Amino acid sequence: MNDKTKSVVWFEDCNRDDVSLVGGKNASLGEMVSSLAAAGINVPAGFATTAEAYWQFIDANNLRQTIEDLLAQLQARSLTLAQAGEQIRTAILGGKWPEDLAGMIRSSYAELSQRANRTNVDVAVRSSATAEDLPDASFAGQQESFLNIQGPEALLEACRKCYASLFTDRAISYRIAKGFDHMKVALSIGVQLMVRADKGSSGVMFSIDTETGFDKVVIINAAWGLGENVVQGTVNPDEYVVFKPLLGDVSLVPIVEKQLGAKEQKMVYGRGGQETRNVPTSKAERADFVLSDGEILTLARWACIIEEHYQCPMDIEWARDGRSGDIFIVQARPETVQSSRDASLLKDYRIKSKGKVLVEGLSVGGAIVAGQVCMIDSPRDIDRFVDGSILVTTNTDPDWVPVMKRAAGIITDHGGRTSHAAIVSRELGLPAVVGAGNATHLLHSEQEVTISCAEGDIGLVYEGIADFEAEDVVLDDILETDTQVMLNLANPAAAFRWWQMPADGVGLARMEFVISNHIRIHPMALVNFDRLKDQNAKREIAELTAGYDDKTDYFVERLGRGLAKIAATFHPRPVIVRMSDFKTNEYANLIGGAEFEPVEENPMLGFRGASRYYSEAYRPGFELECRAIRHLREKLGFTNVIVMIPFCRSLNEADRVLEVMAEFGLERGKKDLKVYVMCEIPSNVILAKEFAERFDGFSIGSNDLTQLTLGIDRDSEALSGAFNEQDAAVKWMIKNIIEQAHQAHRKVGLCGQAPSDHPEFARFLVDCGIDSISVTPDSFVRVKRSIAGEEVQLGVANAAIHR
Repeated sequence: MNDKTKSVVWFEDCNRDDVSLVGGKNASLGEMVSSLAAAGINVPAGFATTAEAYWQFIDANNLRQTIEDLLAQLQARSLTLAQAGEQIRTAILGGKWPEDLAGMIRSSYAELSQRANRTNVDVAVRSSATAEDLPDASFAGQQESFLNIQGPEALLEACRKCYASLFTDRAISYRIAKGFDHMKVALSIGVQLMVRADKGSSGVMFSIDTETGFDKVVIINAAWGLGENVVQGTVNPDEYVVFKPLLGDVSLVPIVEKQLGAKEQKMVYGRGGQETRNVPTSKAERADFVLSDGEILTLARWACIIEEHYQCPMDIEWARDGRSGDIFIVQARPETVQSSRDASLLKDYRIKSKGKVLVEGLSVGGAIVAGQVCMIDSPRDIDRFVDGSILVTTNTDPDWVPVMKRAAGIITDHGGRTSHAAIVSRELGLPAVVGAGNATHLLHSEQEVTISCAEGDIGLVYEGIADFEAEDVVLDDILETDTQVMLNLANPAAAFRWWQMPADGVGLARMEFVISNHIRIHPMALVNFDRLKDQNAKREIAELTAGYDDKTDYFVERLGRGLAKIAATFHPRPVIVRMSDFKTNEYANLIGGAEFEPVEENPMLGFRGASRYYSEAYRPGFELECRAIRHLREKLGFTNVIVMIPFCRSLNEADRVLEVMAEFGLERGKKDLKVYVMCEIPSNVILAKEFAERFDGFSIGSNDLTQLTLGIDRDSEALSGAFNEQDAAVKWMIKNIIEQAHQAHRKVGLCGQAPSDHPEFARFLVDCGIDSISVTPDSFVRVKRSIAGEEVQLGVANAAIHR
């Protein structure tokens, strides 16, 4: 609209070109109301006072000169920041409304109440600072907002407080730091119908992963009650992660992660003149997810629509009305941290040695830092902060920013990935562990600790100064190769970290890692829960599976979602998931596992791999694994997942496993399901032609193949010097399986450590014509370059032969 003489405009009459008129926040609301309502996105109705209205108020009360004089005294250091700010705010709060401006606000409020079919409707009053000659300046979090404002006089008072908040200490400091002229910055006020989230829920979502920059997911945080607790980080919210590319298929539910937050309190409407207040949540609320799967998918789809409209990743606030059940978008702004980073650069951190874990929470920042703790309880105590220390506190708000800028890292008791502490830490490039629970109780000032946010979603605080290293990996100068180079991955929490890698997929995703770290329970203990003898295990299982009527669903859903995070990272490239390959002693260490596992002298050669899957001793457990794969492929939608069978000793065993899989709904060839087999036993090479008739591909496990070809226990210290994957006998086995697989038109790869440790072994594999090599992420670039060089040499040699 761009009519700068107006004092009040309705959201539907403004758009994103009106930032200088109504500020970024209100311009964005207007843009969504006018442009995205047709796409089904709900935005509460409202209006905005303009920058012109602000200057009308200032000039009607002759405040320009007062403000300029006080700011001049601040610059001359005759007043402190606190003194200047307080005097300016007091002057503004004492100002009188010009009658015509007050009349327009009152009449607009009356019309808004009429639209809502209510008298004196409750509204949210939010500040939106703007500068006419600085339309791209960000003033997010600098000014105040007020919720549950009712009645025209209460609205005018809240608007006056919003104007005064333009001169909070933090807002003045921000403008000084940025070099902005205070007298060229104005304030627009958004007046918006309240969504009764006090009786429902609210939260924040990003259309990009806030930690890694992975742009194929939506991250949603949710808590009961009004949204301020999520924004300020005073609660640990639920977190949901949704994979965007599969949202177009309404038959799928591509939610790849659901984390239950503690949600200890909620903000509701106040009483006795108090607009809002915090109350404890009930046990039921703490135990339940805030959003249903349908609501999660609706929000994720809205995030995609908003992102597409704005053509950039977005930071979005939402609220669900507890009376109607309707969901609304109440704010949307561009995400500015991850979206501005260079995707061709990857910073890789590795810890060499570390102390014990003291505290853990959510990981922010993807880096590692070590230093001394400095415990601060309140921003009033920031003078006690030691520059370069690790700030430990309960939670932060905008008043903490000056001290956060002086910290090397941050640890908070409360907050989620979208809390104030998390957002500011990202902007400052600091590693932070948020939502740690009891860090302020367990840590103390001057204690030496190491913050590690480079090991996945969980941020860890180690005792002492850890030995670690960092490396800058440049990805845009990596050559393409005919030989596919894939990744070995196991940890879903760290999977998104590698999305930038130009890998050809995942050559080995270890199911057992997900089971041991994300499920922790033996599958047979879930199947036979009612008959468990170990009461301690039974009690622990009951706690972990709370909320699941069928305890086996806990295994199926968590395993499916854990693998989904790995599958999503490289979708639609292939991801080869190996079915569980625990040894019996490892299975026995799972909760409830001791009752179901035999004690073996040599578990490495015992009841492991394929032999378990059709055995009555584990068959019901294998059924849960198959159900998880079906959940992953058919409900979540990751049909890029290939199943791989480990340690398959004979053709008869292969037939029995495939038969059991088909019985459990995983039939090779149906629904494009491919089934590979590990080649790690000499019989797999000797009978390669016959195995190729039963499977779609081979993956060479060089560790076990070396062990069984040379007759060496790979865990034997006495024989460690003789264990050699480049032994002539092992290389003969590898060369032969590659030749026979290709004769049968089957793909063959290798997923051992040798190509990472020995470039000459990678060259041998290329010379043999292997289709793919799968390596650990930290060695990917090195192996990729080695293979590229070998392919060039091989091409030159072949050209010379043909000449």
